[in-house]
Amino acid sequence: MFAARGIAVSLSVFVIVYSILSLALVCGWRRVSACAQRLSVGHAADLLFALRMFPFFTAALMTAALTVPSFLLLEPRATDEPVGAVSMALGACGLTLGLVGIMNVVRVLRRASHAVTEWTRGARPAESASAVPVLTISSASPAMTATGILRPRILLSSAAEMQLSSGELQAALNHELAHVRRADNLKKLLMRLVAFPGMLGLEAAWLETTEMAADDAAVATTCDALDLAAALIKLSRMVPPTATTDLTAAFVHGPATAVYARVERLLAWSKQPGPAAEKHSRSYGLTLSVATFSAIAMFALTYSKLLVHVHTATEWLVR
Repeated sequence: MFAARGIAVSLSVFVIVYSILSLALVCGWRRVSACAQRLSVGHAADLLFALRMFPFFTAALMTAALTVPSFLLLEPRATDEPVGAVSMALGACGLTLGLVGIMNVVRVLRRASHAVTEWTRGARPAESASAVPVLTISSASPAMTATGILRPRILLSSAAEMQLSSGELQAALNHELAHVRRADNLKKLLMRLVAFPGMLGLEAAWLETTEMAADDAAVATTCDALDLAAALIKLSRMVPPTATTDLTAAFVHGPATAVYARVERLLAWSKQPGPAAEKHSRSYGLTLSVATFSAIAMFALTYSKLLVHVHTATEWLVR
């Protein structure tokens, strides 16, 4: 009975914290996103992803670092107190959330595996100096995409290879390599694990921002920016938007307006970021470091008292 109460209380706390933070995020992420627009797109993409994962990791941290230790240390083991109905219901919700997340992960992994298997039939290695393998595929769609998490690969259709000049092809490959370095496919998988109603807007904003971040990472000169813009225009005319899965980073995807926005941004590319964006990025890094250090220090100094307060607050869950 002691173990059952501990599991029920832990799941209950996780569900309560996760749901409250997720609902707050659904209602307020646009305000944070507006502030993120003043940062560089790389930092903005990182901030949006951290924001998306914040409810899950905060709830998991509070459960593992506070709820479980407070219960193990302060809850009497000899009591025959039954598990309360509220705790049972919340615990069932927690199990349901976990099962739904795992099912989402399995589903997207199977879908991506099936799609990549179909695309790579008859594929041959392409000449590339990249550390990530590049395969030329016979299918015209997808034109170019980064697949995989542990063993990433870049798939390039033979039709796209013929359409692009050497400079355009290299710029597009650099874009896909940026997705690999940023582990964007892994981030997509984590988002499927923590799926929550109302998060599609935030996830779409992150996806748009991370494409721009990959664009920025792919170019070093104005010529590179023009080559990447030309590649976007050419491939957007030959690739259907449906040739993507949740765990691939396609070079061209989404509505035409998103592609045009990327093209316009590349045409206006400048080597040096604006002083305002650079200043905000430095301020963002400093603020994040100070906030993290302060939170860790405060947590360490008040840990014993927090355990007592958390145990007191969770006692009603077992009644």
